[in-house]
Amino acid sequence: MMEKTLVILKPCTLQRALVGEITSRFERKGLRLAGMKMVQLTDEVLSEHYAHLSSKPFFQRVKDSMMACPAIVCCFEGVDAIQVVRTLTGPTNGRLAAPGTIRGDYSMSFQENIVHASDSPEAAEVELKRFFKPEEIFEYEQAVFGFLYANDEY
Repeated sequence: MMEKTLVILKPCTLQRALVGEITSRFERKGLRLAGMKMVQLTDEVLSEHYAHLSSKPFFQRVKDSMMACPAIVCCFEGVDAIQVVRTLTGPTNGRLAAPGTIRGDYSMSFQENIVHASDSPEAAEVELKRFFKPEEIFEYEQAVFGFLYANDEY
């Protein structure tokens, strides 16, 4: 099933000049970039986004890290895009992520782990609405679409 998912390229990704490298990993896999913009995240947005961590002692540290400089929010689309992105990304702790995954190749940290990726269709829907206006997500067909999937896969 075609899905859209949120990927946030965290401030550590910008600071390390890895934006092109990371986005190209998703594109090379065959995911379609449907939206992308640079944003300065705010405490208010991050408090909502990371509300599930609000009782944790590291909550403020996470928010501070995400506000250190701008981040880049992306919407990627593809068949089973949420799971595909999470597989490419690897586990949260970069030290435990397998080589070949984005975190396995570029992260030594639990927090400074390159990207945030939606973990379910429900989360993706909420998160995409949090970071994008409807007119900021684009529908278009890539010329290579017929070479990415069999005609009965989507």
